[in-house]
Amino acid sequence: MILYIFTFLLSISFSAQNTTVFEKANILYNQGKYAESIDAYQSIIDSGKHSPELYYNLANAHYKLNNIAPSIYYYEKAKQLAPNDADIKNNMAFAKNMTIDAIDIIPEAGFSKLLRNIANFMTFDGWAKTAVGLVFCFVVLFLIYYFAYSTLKKRLAFIGSIVSLVLVCITLAFAFHKFNLDQIDKPAIVFAAETKVKSEPNTRSEESFRLHEGTKVQVLDTVKNWKKIKLADGKTGWVINEDIKEL
Repeated sequence: MILYIFTFLLSISFSAQNTTVFEKANILYNQGKYAESIDAYQSIIDSGKHSPELYYNLANAHYKLNNIAPSIYYYEKAKQLAPNDADIKNNMAFAKNMTIDAIDIIPEAGFSKLLRNIANFMTFDGWAKTAVGLVFCFVVLFLIYYFAYSTLKKRLAFIGSIVSLVLVCITLAFAFHKFNLDQIDKPAIVFAAETKVKSEPNTRSEESFRLHEGTKVQVLDTVKNWKKIKLADGKTGWVINEDIKEL
């Protein structure tokens, strides 16, 4: 019991300390001391704290210093935690305008794109929590239906419980779809100023194309110190591990 209390108090202490550091980092940022604010934000991340606000502010500081790859990397990290935040999307668009590579995105089919957009509206945890809330609504409405004496109340409660049950099934379906999307989604950002993308995972293979700092790729496979990547336009190739950083 004493151990639990000590752990709880220790966690509160670390949380308060991180909050203080976060506030100091914000002050440094507002004073134009971007490099110092980056060090402060990074110290919070190193302590195990993660939040969209933290990543967003860290990305902004890197953007101010024209650090293309880190700014895009941390905007992407912020977006993973807050996928619908307009400020994150807008600032990330500005950062991506600084990249060199112009890559055409292969358009997705209509229905597939619709399912993906709906699934990406919330995180997997968000869909799961919504499903739990709907299950609770179903139980409450079913109890009202079971114990109500009024015919109208019974009818409304029955319809409401059926609707809740249908919505539970839909949200669970999107939760699993989101989970599957997350499993195959392995994005990374190119951190090297320029990297040679090879046709095979070795230095002697033919060069397929080149990528530059800040470009987003998908990691398909890993062989020793090489990563197989895929671009939004469908091109694939191999790059050295050190040239990219996975999200």
